[in-house]
Amino acid sequence: MPKKFTREIIFSAIFLLTYVPTLIWMWDRWFSKDSYYSHGILIPLVSGYLIWKKREALTKIVPQRSGWGMVLIVLGIIIHLFSSVFRIYFSSGFSMLMVIFGYVLYFYGTKTLKQVLFPLCFLFFMFPLPLVVIVNISFKMKLFAAEISKQVLNNMGILAVRDGSIIKMRHAYVVVDDVCSGLRSLISLAALGSLFAYLLKGPYWKKIILFLSTIPIAVVTNVCRVVFLASVSEIWGTEKAIGFVHDASGFMVFAIAFVMLFAVGKLLE
Repeated sequence: MPKKFTREIIFSAIFLLTYVPTLIWMWDRWFSKDSYYSHGILIPLVSGYLIWKKREALTKIVPQRSGWGMVLIVLGIIIHLFSSVFRIYFSSGFSMLMVIFGYVLYFYGTKTLKQVLFPLCFLFFMFPLPLVVIVNISFKMKLFAAEISKQVLNNMGILAVRDGSIIKMRHAYVVVDDVCSGLRSLISLAALGSLFAYLLKGPYWKKIILFLSTIPIAVVTNVCRVVFLASVSEIWGTEKAIGFVHDASGFMVFAIAFVMLFAVGKLLE
């Protein structure tokens, strides 16, 4: 077996063993009920595919070691150790990226790192944000969604008032809970938007616009979902807006968001 592949196998084995608790935490967050990161399992697969597509360009680069790579590896391990002691798994996940960046930089050099920079940065989307951050952002987003939805409903002729994250109408009410805040769509769409921006053929300012467009798209489509469910509840009854209709509207809204993001990309091209 070539020496390079032996080194990579050894590094991969040590890396995985070192980060077992972090990997377990990630897995639990990916597949937990009402997960905000159900897309997490796909991120390393997409990243690996993007690197594989660059295999011809990578084989032509002559490896040149950089000492800064070892600095990143050591710093990443130190952050991981402190994170393990205090059980701060998000920072431990971040240290994983530092170690991977350091490995590529130390053994292959800056030219190789530039080639795989985005695929490695894309791995950031597989690390779940701390729950306290999720709760705080979700709280603000659901209040915002409830307020905008209330105004839209009134403009549609459906009398509605907001009480916190509850939208009250004449015959029904809907609760904009954390799952319906739009944060889940925003996180998934941000990962998708970064990928679209990377693949977009054009200057960097267009790529930035495409990526940032994920925010209004996620917000608008989520408000549309809340308005739809509120309208169904008021016109046909609350029981008609739960179960299949509620879940199907979530998939439908993300599909619409995907089409809108794709359309923005085409317009920018």
